Amino acid sequence: MAISAKDVKRLRDITGVGMMDCKKALQETDGDFDAAIDLLRKKGQKVAAKRADREAKEGVIATASTDDGTTAILVEVNCETDFVARNSEFTDFADKVAGLVLAERPADNDALMAVTFEGEETLGEAITRMTGKIGEKIDVRRHAVESNDGGKVVSYIHPGAKLGVLVHVAGNGDLDSAGRDVAMQVAALNPIATGRDDVADDVKEKEMEIARDAARNEGKPEHIIDRIATGKLERYYKDNVLLEQPFVKDSSQTVTEMLKSVDASVSGFVRFALGG
Repeated sequence: MAISAKDVKRLRDITGVGMMDCKKALQETDGDFDAAIDLLRKKGQKVAAKRADREAKEGVIATASTDDGTTAILVEVNCETDFVARNSEFTDFADKVAGLVLAERPADNDALMAVTFEGEETLGEAITRMTGKIGEKIDVRRHAVESNDGGKVVSYIHPGAKLGVLVHVAGNGDLDSAGRDVAMQVAALNPIATGRDDVADDVKEKEMEIARDAARNEGKPEHIIDRIATGKLERYYKDNVLLEQPFVKDSSQTVTEMLKSVDASVSGFVRFALGG
C-alpha cells in the first residue's frame, strides 16, 4: 500500500526514529501504526543485543533538584563515543532520566529500569529504543538520591558534564553559595571522606603501616616509629579529608574555617566522575 509522507512524519514524531526507517516499518506492516511501532522496537532490540558487549565509557553526569533544595540527584548516562555524548538528543535524554530519578527516587538500577518513561514504556525499553536509534550502546550506569531535611543538598556539574557533586549543607548562611564552593572543592580535590571519623579503619591502618615502613627504611629508631607514622597520618587527613583540606579559593584557611565564617556546615557529599 502507498505510505504518505504525513504518515511517515507522524510515526517519526511518535518514535523519534529516522524517516526512512519509519517508512519501511509502515510498508512492512501495511500502514498499521501500532504494528510499525512494535517493529521498530524489535529492530531497536536487535541493535541493542548486538551492542550489549560493547563498552559505553563516554556520556554525561546529570543532576536534578527539588524546588526547595532539600533533595537532589546525580545520574550517569553512558554511550560509546564523545561525539554522541555531546549530541543534544543524547543530553536531552540524560536530563529526562535525571528528572525521572528525582520524581521516582528508585532504590537501585533495577527499579529505575522498570519505571515508566514518558508514559508509554519503561526506561529500560526507552534505552533499547535509543540504542537502536543512535546506533551506539546506551546505558544508565548508576544514580544517587540525597535528601537533607535540616538544610539543602547543593548540586554541581563541572563544565563538560563528566563530573558531578552533591553536598549536604546546613546553617543560617547562604547555603547555595557555600554548598557550591564546597562542591567545587570536592570536584577538584576528590577527598576520600567528609571528616576524619568517616575514614575507614583499614585505610587508616594502611597509611600508618606505609609510614612505619618508610620510617624504618630511613633508619629511624624503633621507639619513635609510631610517632612518625601518626604525624604522617595527620598529614594524610589534611590532604584527603574534605573538612581539613585547605580551601581551594583561599588556602590560608581550611574548608571548616571557611564554612564557619559563612555560618554553614557540611555533613556529607557524593561525587560521580564519568566511568569512575
